Amino acid sequence: MDAATSARTDPAGEVVDICRDLLRIDTSNYGDSSGPGERKAAEHVAALLEEVGIATTIHESEPGRTNVLAHWGGGSTNGPTRDDTLLIHGHLDVVPAEASDWQVHPFSGEIQDGYLWGRGAVDMKDFDAMVLSVVRARQRAGRVPARPVLLAFTADEEAGGHRGAEPLVRDRRDDFAGVTEAIGEVGGFSTTVRGRRMYLIEAAEKGMAWMRLTARGTAGHGSMINRDNAVTRLATAVARIGAHEWPVQLTPTMQTLLAAVGELAGEEATPANAEALVAEFGPAARMIGATLRNVTNPTMLGAGYKVNVIPTEATAHVDGRFLPGYEDEFFATLAELCGEGVEIDFVSRQPPWETPYDGRLVAAMEQSLLAEDPDAVVAPYLMSAGTDAKHFGRLGIRTYGFAPLRLPDDLDFTGLFHGVDERVPVDALEFGARVLDRFLELA
Repeated sequence: MDAATSARTDPAGEVVDICRDLLRIDTSNYGDSSGPGERKAAEHVAALLEEVGIATTIHESEPGRTNVLAHWGGGSTNGPTRDDTLLIHGHLDVVPAEASDWQVHPFSGEIQDGYLWGRGAVDMKDFDAMVLSVVRARQRAGRVPARPVLLAFTADEEAGGHRGAEPLVRDRRDDFAGVTEAIGEVGGFSTTVRGRRMYLIEAAEKGMAWMRLTARGTAGHGSMINRDNAVTRLATAVARIGAHEWPVQLTPTMQTLLAAVGELAGEEATPANAEALVAEFGPAARMIGATLRNVTNPTMLGAGYKVNVIPTEATAHVDGRFLPGYEDEFFATLAELCGEGVEIDFVSRQPPWETPYDGRLVAAMEQSLLAEDPDAVVAPYLMSAGTDAKHFGRLGIRTYGFAPLRLPDDLDFTGLFHGVDERVPVDALEFGARVLDRFLELA
């Protein structure tokens, strides 16, 4: 086999080039239909799959908001052949980036100092590239998995998936017939605890409630006494919400994770020392710490049109995230914090989910990671933000986050999500492709 053929059949052989090409396609999602959309990236992904003989279909919820589906493996590329299809999903959109804030242009796909830079390098065109590199290499080498696989590259995840995974699940339900398990983003990456690399597999997600609060009162002149001021009523509610101390509440996933950390730290994990154990993750504690409790953050305020006019209405937006199993308690407490005269409407409301950390797929993820990094520890964790897994979970699919990356100890990886100078180590991309290739043998 010559070098060129070997590179084409190496699961990591194309991953960097594919990721660079994807990063150079601007798919910024502004939360509405004002951005470039995902069409160009979706067509590029479809072409990469079609080139190696994998049939694709493209679906749009509206012009430019584009999803790609492809059935692969299991003896057929035309659809699932039995009731144990594996879904592998990744989104094509990215959050916007202001080029003047970056060291390199966010859509240049430059490689510097061993890192590939660009918006989407960790969220999540890196995983899209890993999947495409592995699938293309396997297809060329005739190493098609016996288990049926559904590949899904989606639109609009960064705005809740309402133009992407949600309409796919609603309108293309037949494509998901037979799907029992899934892997997607924000899991399988490494962090370091007490000198040991620990790979975190996402097995749960907090629920999401993007809320608009509205208070109404009596309009009037700003110079006069007004006991029915909408701004005052709203501001009081917002202050209570922002200052509220939510209690530590450990879900089964976090109990398992903290037990693993406690073993490394030499102490038993309890709710009382949960925050101290999470601190062992260093910079990653910023994200993991948010999974110990519900969170409510006021993010936007709006009222009035002139300084001497008391308005009739005032509004605020709050980003609420609630733990699996604590939804009723969360909304009851929120209503108390708002008080009388403040209405709650939802910009987006999505449920939490938690998948048991057991079974063949979990074993496949753990074994594929440990084969590449034998001295590591693997454990589940609860994701503080949201992914498309919320939508696929509504179909009863057991879902995990597994986008494997072996990362340097000093990299603040979680700070790169939606951050300036987003970048991923080149060797981590190649590591991830090798792990995914092995995973497909075991899954």
